[in-house]
Amino acid sequence: MSKIENPVKLEAARARMANARASRKKMDYPADVEARLEDVRQLVLAQFIDAGLSALKDGRKVGGHSDRYFSNKLVRGSLNIRDMILLNDYLTFGIVMVKANDADGMVAGACHSTADTLRPALQILKTAPGVKLVSAFFVMDTVFKDQGENGTFLFADCGLNQDPTPEELAAIADTSSRSFKSLIGPKPVIAMLSHSTKGSAKHALVDKVVEATRIAHEEYPHLTLDGELQLDAALVPSVAKSKAPGSPVNGHANVLIFPNLDAGNIGYKLVQRLGGAEAYGPMLQGIAKPVNDLSRGCSWQDIVGVVALTAVQAQLV
Repeated sequence: MSKIENPVKLEAARARMANARASRKKMDYPADVEARLEDVRQLVLAQFIDAGLSALKDGRKVGGHSDRYFSNKLVRGSLNIRDMILLNDYLTFGIVMVKANDADGMVAGACHSTADTLRPALQILKTAPGVKLVSAFFVMDTVFKDQGENGTFLFADCGLNQDPTPEELAAIADTSSRSFKSLIGPKPVIAMLSHSTKGSAKHALVDKVVEATRIAHEEYPHLTLDGELQLDAALVPSVAKSKAPGSPVNGHANVLIFPNLDAGNIGYKLVQRLGGAEAYGPMLQGIAKPVNDLSRGCSWQDIVGVVALTAVQAQLV
């Protein structure tokens, strides 16, 4: 939900429409191509809603949305003024649609900051039951199919919490394990990353990850998790055998928990830009319904990928 003039969003829609038109020119396709074309045909059938236009078509529904929003915000005012405020805020309008079950999820961020996307989501949708902290992750699809889950990893937190406490890092690990199971594979193997492995360095930043690992083992004993680990000890079995013998991760991590936002943001962009990985996100986890936040540097492919992941999340709520 953001301005249609955005050229990246237009390119995403244009590519889908062009593929759909091309599908009419030839009838015999290999099965895998036909399956992809059917995906495109279904997307072209999607309903597009403009906030202002929908107000003209169904004023009562928009009035209901504004009632819902302003009662939640404990704001009072005339209905007309309230409607005008709501309809001029694409993000709030989208979140209220999700709250009202008129939409299953929302993807934003190509034209808005993370703070602007997250604010109405937390105000209106709130956090999911049992979740201590909202955080952000990326699904990283790499060319290294012998690592991770057939080359796919979950990186967190790479987009939201700047300097999480040990308790928050442990909570991020738990929520990330749930996201991994819902989107990627059945068995998350979690590495709590640091510049130290098992006491090889002494520093307050290391102590934070050590404490986060202890809390995670205590509060979430079902997780396959270890720390503190350097990246090579998390991903390379031979290095793990040398640096962290006996670690349950054993060089097979597929969920990487970064100690702070500096490390997470830099890490995912290095893997994306220099390693050639596809990066889908930042996906938000811990909100009651699916809301996801794109980077303002996203491509149209990123938009399509995050929309697809959001649709999967919506089916699991």
